[in-house]
Amino acid sequence: MGRNNRKRRTPLATKAIAASAALALGGGGLIWANFYASAHESNNSGQNQTKAANASSVATISCPDVGQKLTNVPQAARNGVAKELALLDKQITEAYARLASTRQAQAGDANFVQNAIVGPLKEKRTATLNRIRIDIQRVGGQVDAAGLSALAACTTQTANQTTAGGGRGNNNGQNNNGQNNGGQNNNGGQNNGGQATAAPSASASAPANIGGQAGNGPVAADFVDITKVANNVLAKPQQQRAGSTGTFTAKCGVNANKNHNTDNVIVAPGVANGAHHLHDYVGNQKVNAFSTNDSMAAAPTSCQNQSDLSSYYWPVVRIQDGTQDFDQNADGGGKEGNVGKILTAQSAEIKYVGSPASKVTAMPQFLRIITGDAKTTTNGLANANAHWSCTGFENKVQLTEQYPICPRGSNVVRLFAFQSCWDGTNIDSANHRTHVAFADKASGVCPPGFKAIPQLTMKLVYKINPPVVQNGQVKNAYAVDGFPEQLHKAATDHDDFIAVYKNNLANKIANCINRGQKC
Repeated sequence: MGRNNRKRRTPLATKAIAASAALALGGGGLIWANFYASAHESNNSGQNQTKAANASSVATISCPDVGQKLTNVPQAARNGVAKELALLDKQITEAYARLASTRQAQAGDANFVQNAIVGPLKEKRTATLNRIRIDIQRVGGQVDAAGLSALAACTTQTANQTTAGGGRGNNNGQNNNGQNNGGQNNNGGQNNGGQATAAPSASASAPANIGGQAGNGPVAADFVDITKVANNVLAKPQQQRAGSTGTFTAKCGVNANKNHNTDNVIVAPGVANGAHHLHDYVGNQKVNAFSTNDSMAAAPTSCQNQSDLSSYYWPVVRIQDGTQDFDQNADGGGKEGNVGKILTAQSAEIKYVGSPASKVTAMPQFLRIITGDAKTTTNGLANANAHWSCTGFENKVQLTEQYPICPRGSNVVRLFAFQSCWDGTNIDSANHRTHVAFADKASGVCPPGFKAIPQLTMKLVYKINPPVVQNGQVKNAYAVDGFPEQLHKAATDHDDFIAVYKNNLANKIANCINRGQKC
């Protein structure tokens, strides 16, 4: 199988805010066969690498992810800042909707995108970023105003700057260690000046079309026959004498009662439709944008163990076969490019596992963890933690940048392995990443200053008729919900968790794991 040597295109490189000493890095290595570590990979097959659109056409908008830069926001300013960050997301989705609906105008005016979409977007972002600065300074926080302002400018990406055109390089199945993929992400590559790319002149009869029922993906290049991909799952770390070998399984259902919303109380508290895509919820049954720790602690749960009030939630998967669902005309649904029939997983295995290197500490009450990155199409893969596979292949092949086409009799699998190291103090952080970390992929040891906690893992299985790729087109595609400008890429898959326990369950989980039991 041939190697694709094209260099990965990178998103806009930006100046860091002085208060943000470092960006959080995501994981190392693929999920182990026992769900130990985090990661991302690229496959080497070249299968279905058909360009989805004219390479010169503008496919999407790429904006700096401000929330990931803000690692040091004072607690007193976080709610206000979170609302402004949610507004930034709304501004991008509105700009993307305008981009998608004005293809005719773009074809007739090479400056239309810059003048009518990207320029006005920068003005809106500048005002919002200024309010973020004021929110932080009002409570005594420090901000590099120039660095913050530098995050206002957005660029555009053509189809071959995203995975839609196979523009992200494939690496012969080699595993990256999570350290920004060897420095290839956010490294000051193209689009470095923050200048928006002008929309090229295009034929009005062939406007940008990037696949999917809603015109924003997925495309043929987003799928690969899993039987054509080389094995890429690494061996698990060696178990040490001090390690913890037990497991604790939480049986919380598959969201058969269709508990959905398009909020995300972790990243956008108090903001309706803060996620701009639909989530499945299991466990805690009263989670929305306006939930509080107290309301979650008093809510019912779908878990068999009624002491587990934790919230486990993830973006829904939809089959794009021409059908629609209840939200086809709703925000976060069809109005924002998330279309098709919502699929309920056949099974959802939620399991806490131990550390090969040490005993684990009980999870603190109300700990928040997000794993993966919903914005990898524009952010790059530094925090990607998507793992797609098929039943019978989970311990051999896991994909990050493509969805698998499974052989007959095999079902689609989504695998998640959350961060398993905690800083010992904080239940959340300003960018929702730096309070937790991944253990070293080779040794299983947590970074200095972090302690091992039970690692939450999930395995979701879906029965999906295999998509068919013909003549560069994909029929009966499936895709994960996401922000519309992210083009429904496989790498944008992510998972969210809020730890809520009663009756000493957190300690019971840790003790079970530390004793080597299966509970």
